Amino acid sequence: MKNNNHHFVLVHGDCHGAWCWYKVATLLRSACHKATTLDMAGCGSHHKQAEEVGTIEDYFKPLMLFMEALPVAERVILVGHSRGGFDISVAMERFANKISAAVFVTAAMPGPDLDFPTVCKEYEGRLDSVMDNQYTYAKGKEKPPTSCLFGHKFLASKLYQLSPPEDLTLAKCLIRPSPLFDDFHCSTKETALKKENYGSVPRIYIVCDQDKVMKEDMQRWLIGNNLPDEVKVIKGSDHMVMMSKPHELCSCLQEIGEKYSS
Repeated sequence: MKNNNHHFVLVHGDCHGAWCWYKVATLLRSACHKATTLDMAGCGSHHKQAEEVGTIEDYFKPLMLFMEALPVAERVILVGHSRGGFDISVAMERFANKISAAVFVTAAMPGPDLDFPTVCKEYEGRLDSVMDNQYTYAKGKEKPPTSCLFGHKFLASKLYQLSPPEDLTLAKCLIRPSPLFDDFHCSTKETALKKENYGSVPRIYIVCDQDKVMKEDMQRWLIGNNLPDEVKVIKGSDHMVMMSKPHELCSCLQEIGEKYSS
């Protein structure tokens, strides 16, 4: 028997927090679903600063603690946006039996044969310009950056170009530096994904065709190199699809819930 009331766990991307899901979470709850929005460590209203988040394991911890605390019989639908695709991938590896489906919303989508460094290298090679983004180098200028904060011009032209102006204003007020880690540049046991765990969870990729950060060709590259169970497209969406096309995203999530939840 199908369960008509689903539990969606919404995971944000770089520099954002649980707050960026306010429209979609409201729509899901209005349709009688459960929506949990989480702040990763150092993001949103989380108490730590970026420089206090020492490892990728620390960064993922809010999601891992949430998954660990779920009742044995409860299964959720994980939804990762942008960098949040990395977060939900690790959760899939560790808690596959608690996940009905995983949704990658214009997101990084590593896999057993597509590791974190390969995804990051491909993305960085396709990025036009970092514009006014700000980076910190706590380990020295000769080392990779340890945090990144999106600049206002970058936000306006690359992430929110099709979103309501009030959402761009909100983002300018609430974004925080995102911690960056060595795990993005070298494979580690913390980020390793296996076919018997990660691979057992149904995956759905949602393409946003007007995304100027995770461009459609990058999204299609991820899909081609780590084939998901299903691909959906939201036309006319910028990177912040939860702001520019919240109703369309909500409809996609509800369709996924109906198809993959038991």
